Amino acid sequence: MVARTDKHKPKKRRKWLWITLLTLVLVIAGGGAYAYSIFSDVKSTVDEKLHEPVSGIDSDVTKKKVKEEKPINILLLGVDERSYDVGRSDTIIVMTLDPANNRMQMVSIPRDTRTKIVGEGYQDKINHAYAFGGSEMSVNTVENFLDIELDYYMRMNMEGLEQMVDQVGGITVNNDLAFTQNGIQFKKGEIELNGKEALAYARNRKDDPQGDIGRNERQREVIQGVLDKGANMNAVSNIGKYMDVLGQNMKTNMQFEDMRNLATNYRSARKNMETYQMTGDSTYIDDIYYLQIPNQEVQKVHDMIKNYQS
Repeated sequence: MVARTDKHKPKKRRKWLWITLLTLVLVIAGGGAYAYSIFSDVKSTVDEKLHEPVSGIDSDVTKKKVKEEKPINILLLGVDERSYDVGRSDTIIVMTLDPANNRMQMVSIPRDTRTKIVGEGYQDKINHAYAFGGSEMSVNTVENFLDIELDYYMRMNMEGLEQMVDQVGGITVNNDLAFTQNGIQFKKGEIELNGKEALAYARNRKDDPQGDIGRNERQREVIQGVLDKGANMNAVSNIGKYMDVLGQNMKTNMQFEDMRNLATNYRSARKNMETYQMTGDSTYIDDIYYLQIPNQEVQKVHDMIKNYQS
């Protein structure tokens, strides 16, 4: 059995997948004449390479919400895609931004959660929705699972982290668990990581008593390391290289103008951040492991998200 624990507490660090891209947008917005000269190139990358609409989200309704600065829900997907496999969404987070009250909330859904896969008609692990039907099916399945409406989604291929870490010249993390992953030994304490090492570090879960929870934390730590290192570099002069990496590894139904609006009108939501990790009971069905989330836990999270929007 998995112990149920509340982790509903403020977080001060910026640890979101989407902030990688929005940080770059903000850098461009304040970068002066040189930034203006590459503005069109960045806009082109976002609108032509990153933009991938899904029919399950009504963009007109979302644009109206953003214009009126109402709370919005964003689905964040960390996908472990490889050349031989379409991948699964191993990181699933619903982020709610409430600019009027200067707050944001992030709810993590465990990858092994058993629920109905919308479009397939049967129950399976929630992270299989991406393998079966990409971002479209993931959006529909999460909406159905929590009975909510999503406004945006952002999907990042976790292998893109390797490229981004190398792009910034490596990162520093503070590792609290000694382990070996992919033949690489990771000692406790402050360690330096190159791209290959950072990806292995972010993938470990079998040697972690917290399982997926620990892995999710390491993924966020790697992303934070990229941001910290990138902040000390000449970000504007390297923006083209960053955008190349994002163009190969990120997809979203946002267009460049949507990102600018969020960066401008929803920045205050970062002032107060709360996170919550959904939990449930371990179970085996036909010798396959699942996490069974109790109905009251699902209802609790539904109410948490809805209350942010009232």
